[in-house]
Amino acid sequence: MCYTVAALIFNFQLLQIPRSIIDANPKGPVIVNREAEAFVVIVDPFTIGRSPVPNSTDSLVLFDPSQKHFFDLVADLIPPRKMRVAVIGGGPSGLVTLKYLITAHNFHGGEPIEARLFESKESVAGTFRYRVYEDAELVSSKYLTPFSDFRLPASDADFVPVGTFVSVKRNASGGHVISISKGEDTEEWECDAVAVCSGLHVEPDIPHVKGIENVPVVMHSSQFKKRSDFGEGKNIMVLGAGETAHDISFLAVTSPTKSVTMCHRDGFFYAPKLLPVPIILSSINKSEKAQRNIPADTSIASLFDSAYVHPSLQKGSLMWTAYDQWAKRVFWLISGTSGGLDQWAGGISPERFHLSTILFVKSGKAIPYISAPYRSKSLFNTIRSKLINIPIKPTQNRTIDLAPWPESISPSGVVTFTPSTRPEAALLKDKVLKPDIIVFCTGYTISFPFLDSTYPTPLTADRRGIYSSTDPSVGFIGFVRPAIGAIPPLSELQAMHWVLSLLGHMRPSNELRDIDYKLRVHPGRRDYENYAVEHEAYAYQLALDMGVAASFTEVCGFGFKTAFTWAMGPNFNTKFRLVGPWKWDGANEIMRTELWNVVKKSGGWFFFATYTLIPFVIFGSMSGVLYAGSATADSLKRLGRLLQRPFKKGKKQKSI
Repeated sequence: MCYTVAALIFNFQLLQIPRSIIDANPKGPVIVNREAEAFVVIVDPFTIGRSPVPNSTDSLVLFDPSQKHFFDLVADLIPPRKMRVAVIGGGPSGLVTLKYLITAHNFHGGEPIEARLFESKESVAGTFRYRVYEDAELVSSKYLTPFSDFRLPASDADFVPVGTFVSVKRNASGGHVISISKGEDTEEWECDAVAVCSGLHVEPDIPHVKGIENVPVVMHSSQFKKRSDFGEGKNIMVLGAGETAHDISFLAVTSPTKSVTMCHRDGFFYAPKLLPVPIILSSINKSEKAQRNIPADTSIASLFDSAYVHPSLQKGSLMWTAYDQWAKRVFWLISGTSGGLDQWAGGISPERFHLSTILFVKSGKAIPYISAPYRSKSLFNTIRSKLINIPIKPTQNRTIDLAPWPESISPSGVVTFTPSTRPEAALLKDKVLKPDIIVFCTGYTISFPFLDSTYPTPLTADRRGIYSSTDPSVGFIGFVRPAIGAIPPLSELQAMHWVLSLLGHMRPSNELRDIDYKLRVHPGRRDYENYAVEHEAYAYQLALDMGVAASFTEVCGFGFKTAFTWAMGPNFNTKFRLVGPWKWDGANEIMRTELWNVVKKSGGWFFFATYTLIPFVIFGSMSGVLYAGSATADSLKRLGRLLQRPFKKGKKQKSI
């Protein structure tokens, strides 16, 4: 019903009805007080229809409420109140959620949703505007990162500067009470649902280091902006080994600094964002043109990797083990080390070194400066590198020193490191490190200071980490960390998923198929790793839930180019707009043009054969055999039940 029951006093029922509705629909014996600002309809179902209705100029007869269909009629007369939804956070996740909220009626009918976006900063774009630094660029490609129906220009580079992405984002642009404070002024807005899109990168995480106050300049990476922040002739220490730490270390080593040291706890694994092209026999593939290749995140064939994979294969460890061994062996073949591509130091400890458990570092500008002191000069590696090796970039004799995590800093500013048996610790044992500047590249703490303790969190949201089954009116969008992939496209799929749930169009949970999409993070790791997902599997999981994952036969109806892109490319969001509740007419055009143009490129015979074709054939064949076996087993079970029926019937008749 679209009215509210205000009270029930004796035999009287009070309903609030807008004045315009009463004036426009004078029919039936309901007493209406015309003097009230909002009409109060006073109903006595026991007397109306049995005794005369008072003749008063302050009253208006509408309808007999003693009849059952009275309430249905009133509901039809009163326009339904719009659903009101608050979106907290104006980054990419908040913007795409807002977009799906205010356009939902175009896809699903009904009244438009009234949505408001709440942003604490002066402008939208979140981390992409307020926590960026010089030369920052995305580590996910322009093909995978954008939203399904809002693409980056064809003229842009494969990996765009963060400023470009911010410009694109700016161009795109009941049950809860939102309180907004501006100085001493406070405003409240009541709404039916809340989308929390505040992001993973808001509150800096600065771990305690004993004696840190003895360093002249200490900052978090969110405060760092440009090379000039380092000054000249300074000793720079970067704490952390993620992508931001690599970027800032590279900026430091290419500035007029005295030394650069990167400290880590348990290493990192470098997997390039662009498929590498190894040089053969010291000359083949050496030209600049030959070295151009496609982004790694566009080279995954989703058919038999996420689509049409048998559940037992998808949830098992075989596929993860295959990709883990492929990466380590191929990296060893083309660079001499399996710890990461041309990564000769800073490797992850053996007990944790499996691709199913780690988040990759995809920013590689610092790698040549890190590996230079450690690169093997053995006869075997020399011969191997003459036969096949990735290009080694010159470093002008500058290096980035690796070090264990600092244990303490003395009053004079000298660092003592945590004891370690790593090779980098051995190189530093005779050095005295006295940093002038320390930059914490230690990430962010995930917190929700604007939510009280009764609200869920992304980690307690049992519906794909988006919302809780006990309170679906609160959605968490953008709280995922893909190993290879990007947060914005996953945020779009999460927004689509949550809005469908709000509208009551999501399939029942007992009808949904669960697939394995979470990284298998080791216990005791940092909190943010609990948000880690495998991009391809998670995207496909959300698509299955929503009914937007097109079948092979459906895709074939869109033509060869779209079908090829769907099968041999990754889970671009646009492929989930071809069919289903969020179907968009422009999806096929993007699939058959922009995305076809990148997927049709092989990435070179070596990577196409080992990374795309061989897994496609092996896992496809295995899934085919498993599906055939499952179908045969089901058929035999049904046959067995049919054969048992006459036998059971005969036994029953015999007993009679």
